[in-house]
Amino acid sequence: MTSPRTLERASESALAAVRWTRAQWLLLMVVCTVLALDGLDVSMVGVALPSIGQELQLGTDSLQWIVSAYVLGYGSLLLLGGRLADLLGRRRIFLIALTVFAAASLLGGLVNDPAVLIATRFVKGLAAAFTAPAGFSIITTNFAEGRERNKALSIFTTFGASGFSLGLVVGGLMTSLSWRWTFLVSVPVAVAVVILGMKFIPKDSPDAAAKGGHDVWGAVTLAAGMLGLVYTLVSAPEQGWGSVATIAGFAASLAILAAFAIIENRVKHPLIRFGILREGWVARANLAAVGLFGSYLSFQFIVTLFLQSVLGWSPLNMALALLPAGLIVAGSAPFADRLIERLGAPRLILIGLIALGLGYVLFLRVGTTPNYILDILPSIILLGIGFALAFPSINVQATAGIPNSEQGLAAGLIQTSTQVGAALVLAVTTAIVSGHGTSQGTAAGAPAAAAAMLEQYRPGLILSAVVAIGALLVAAAPARRSASQRMETVPGDGGVTGN
Repeated sequence: MTSPRTLERASESALAAVRWTRAQWLLLMVVCTVLALDGLDVSMVGVALPSIGQELQLGTDSLQWIVSAYVLGYGSLLLLGGRLADLLGRRRIFLIALTVFAAASLLGGLVNDPAVLIATRFVKGLAAAFTAPAGFSIITTNFAEGRERNKALSIFTTFGASGFSLGLVVGGLMTSLSWRWTFLVSVPVAVAVVILGMKFIPKDSPDAAAKGGHDVWGAVTLAAGMLGLVYTLVSAPEQGWGSVATIAGFAASLAILAAFAIIENRVKHPLIRFGILREGWVARANLAAVGLFGSYLSFQFIVTLFLQSVLGWSPLNMALALLPAGLIVAGSAPFADRLIERLGAPRLILIGLIALGLGYVLFLRVGTTPNYILDILPSIILLGIGFALAFPSINVQATAGIPNSEQGLAAGLIQTSTQVGAALVLAVTTAIVSGHGTSQGTAAGAPAAAAAMLEQYRPGLILSAVVAIGALLVAAAPARRSASQRMETVPGDGGVTGN
């Protein structure tokens, strides 16, 4: 039996092993800032949706595209972004894409045409599809696997989650000035990070062994299939679920996605090497990511409209009401890697998804005259705890045991699951809400109108709970250990590679 003193010495040794240089800290902060910026962008614009809709005269289905255009552009090319980072150089891809992100942010804050606004959101999503996996693989190739990488990834993913959560408050402040500032505020930050990145991100050489295969057709079919699927879901309530247009849209989208699967099995350098999913922990982590982010983004979309349109709260008051979740996520950053080390990523994923699902279920009690402390705050705290525990653990789980040559692929895959899951669940949510009537033209202060709007939004709230519980069941189900799991267990990670 190991003595307590021996365990203490081992713990001290492990802690002493994670001592980064100044250059590593600066590198990490540059990359983390960009992921936080991505998260801020999504949540800031979410807060501004009612104001955008009022000024540009957009309904719920159109507002959904302001969110979906970003996450769909993000999710559609993440795999290509991760692969190109491996093939062409992570630093180069990261800096070029961040420059495009800044330019699209500037344009989005200046336009008045809704179509152009949605287009700029899509371009920003495409740019983020390259910065996110490139930044992820910059970390995984500059920090050794094990405790050092776990700590770096925990900080990295917590920055993303914190940006997403705290963006609610920033978005509330910006929207109180003008919704346009939710777009423009990203510009100086992105420009500054480009300058710092040129100095602090080390130059890297492209993967010479993988030259000559960028799988453009794979990227095209994935993007086209996902766009078609989301568009069909959103337009189905208006067209009719049994209409020729809806059925044809689903059939065409599934055919294109089937073509994507065929292409991936035949090209030399596929966006997805499907063999990577045979490792049980990789597939399960990606499914958990779909449920986590898909349910949360849909919940935020509905709650943003509910608190402002039904209850009549200002953008800032709404943001402050959701602030506790952001503070919990941000405050967890220094401890996430220690929790993963002590309890293991799989266990934390389960605990996080349980808290998330419970938070959604409790929110279903909320009526048109809620008491914030008793009715809303418990859900917000549970959601913050759930996100803080599950988000970094899922990312660690998804990349553990993957060789450096495929870290960009693994990073792109987990973030694709996150964003594509968000786009699909949000599309289904919008379709359900739209199918239960329209909130346009109702008086927000009238009790009867408020009750009707709440009933319109309630099925979407239920869907968030169902998706989170489904992800929990997938993560909790027993899985057969793969060959690599039987041969090797990463020491000291609490079973990061196992389920």
